[in-house]
Order: sequence, then C-alpha cells, then structure tokens
Amino acid sequence: MMQSSIKKFLIAITLILSSLGVVMAQEGHEGHAAGHEPAKKGKFDVGGMIMHHIKDDHGWEFAHGLTLPLPVILYSQDRGVEVFSSSRLAHDEVYSGYKNVHGKIHRVTESGAIDEEAKVYDFSITKNVASLLLSAVIMLLLFSAVSKGYAANKGKAPKGVQSFLEPIILFVRDEIAKASIGPKYEKFLPYLLTLFFFILINNLLGLLPGAANLTGNIAVTLVLAVITFLIVTFNGNKYYWMHLVRPTGVPLPLLIVMIPVEIVGVFMKPISLMIRLFANITAGHIIILSLLGLIFMANSMAGTTTSVAISPVVMFFTLFLNIIELIVAFLQAFIFTLLTAMYIGSAVEEHHGHEADHGTTSELG
Repeated sequence: MMQSSIKKFLIAITLILSSLGVVMAQEGHEGHAAGHEPAKKGKFDVGGMIMHHIKDDHGWEFAHGLTLPLPVILYSQDRGVEVFSSSRLAHDEVYSGYKNVHGKIHRVTESGAIDEEAKVYDFSITKNVASLLLSAVIMLLLFSAVSKGYAANKGKAPKGVQSFLEPIILFVRDEIAKASIGPKYEKFLPYLLTLFFFILINNLLGLLPGAANLTGNIAVTLVLAVITFLIVTFNGNKYYWMHLVRPTGVPLPLLIVMIPVEIVGVFMKPISLMIRLFANITAGHIIILSLLGLIFMANSMAGTTTSVAISPVVMFFTLFLNIIELIVAFLQAFIFTLLTAMYIGSAVEEHHGHEADHGTTSELG
C-alpha cells in the first residue's frame, strides 16, 4: 500500500514538473519574440506549445533553460561538410551564413533573407535521432544482460533483468510469432522481438518529461512499415503471389475487379501500420499537452484564481490519461508486431486450402 502511494505521488510530481517545464519554455519563446517583454494576457499559444514539444528539433530541450546542444551536420556543394553545435543557431541567431527557420536550417544572405539558390543537405543529429540512438543503447544493454544471465544461469531460475524480460520474450514467441507464422517462425523471430521492444521502449521514453516523440514521428513509423513490407515481399512464396493474380474461388469476370484490389491491399498494409502507430502516439501527446495548456490559458484569460481552481481537475484527468498512455505504449507495440507477424504468415504459409477443399468434397460425395 505504501509503495503504491509513493508511486502515485512520484507520478503526480513528475506531471507537475513537466507542466511547469512546458509553460516556462513557452513563456521563454514568447518573451524572446516580443523582445523579452512580459507576455500579455490572452497571448498563450497552446497550438505553438504543443507543436514545439511533439516535433523534432536540432537541440534537446528538457525544460526552460536546460537544453542539450546537438551536432549540426550540413553538406553543400560549394562548402562541403560543415559541423557545429546547434547552440550556434539558438534564438534565431545566424552562424556562418546559416539560420534555423522553423526547425529547418537555411543558408541566408547578408540581409538575413533565405538564399533559395543554395542547396543545403541536413544530416544533423536531431532530438529524434539522439533518442533513437539512446533507445538502441538501452536495447543493447538490456539484451546483453539477458544473454549473460542465460549463460551464467544455465538450468537455474532467471534472475534480475532476465526474469523481467523472459515472460515478454516468450509471449512474443508463442502468442505472436508461432501463432501467426507457424513452423517457419524462427526465421522471423529476431525481427519481431526487435520490432516489439524498439516500439515499446520508445513509447515509454516518449512519456517522460522533456523526452522526444520518436514513435509519433511519421518518418520513423514509415521506415518500420517499409522494413515489414520488404520482408513480406521478399519472403512471399508462389501461393502468396498466385493469390494476388488469381484468387481461388473467384469467378473469372470478377478478376478484373479483384486483382487491382489485391494489389492495392499489398501496399495498404504497410500504410496502415505506419499511420496507426503515428496517429495513436501523437494523439495521446496532443491530448495531454492540451489539458495542461488549459491551466495556463485560464491564467492568461481569467487570472491566477481561475487557473488554481481548475488545476486539480486538470491534473486528475492528466494523470488518468498518462495511465491510459502507459497501456497504449504496450498495446501499440503488440498490435504493430502482431500485424507484422500476420502479414509475414500470410506470405510464407503453405497452400493447403485446395487439398482440404478437395478432400471435403470427396468425403461429401
């Protein structure tokens, strides 16, 4: 009981600190835009605050005044490769002829206008890239520890991290890979485990204050969907491809309609994977940030008394939604991995339908 109370208290404190970080960061941006003048009532931009915290950036801002500069890596034909800190471009500053305009780095002229003729390719380590590398390091450390645990505890009960991750690994193997793919599951199990834990870890990291919204970035979900598409495409057997061009049991005139539908379905599967993960994670962050923004909107429009009055209600719903988001973090990892396994299973399964139908017909005859 005591541990449960402590956990709830820590969660509440985390949310409060997160909300304070959000509003302080937003006030800092508004103060700079107004020449460091105090923000006027009614000027709190909830939409701008939300977009600032869910989009990618060249610096990793944990809270107002606490930003981790990240390396900016640019390539242009006339200058070659240039590397410098993202702090050089903070607060709309111009450095070496470059300026950060709404999260995108441009070459600018002496007058400060964007030089449209200069082609600059950005290979910077942004906040999402840094979070991606962090999650990769976490996964390597976790599974290295699990591997060492299995080597040291042969024939013994699992301990530590091994005892925590083993049930999840067995769940992915037995309930997702085996159930959806069948006897050939072992070939695809490493990918499914990597996919599940990558999505899960980044979903959980995204719930921390000041964290990156990696799985809420459609470019990341696009890459995951494309990898799944390539695995399904290159492992599809002849029955899988024959089903696309000559579905069994379909009258010949209907093939004119069914073949295009089947071909479109091949591409719609990865698209649905991409959009589902992106939309669910991003929507959760937007809702939570919108709720927190109500407190500061009330303060700007109706004064401190009103904002204090609604704060307990807002914090209650924010805490509730954070718990829902915690469940969604596991659920979305499960759904993405399960659908991937089902798509792979449909591509590699052997064709038994014709034989089964023939045997049933013979028995009935």
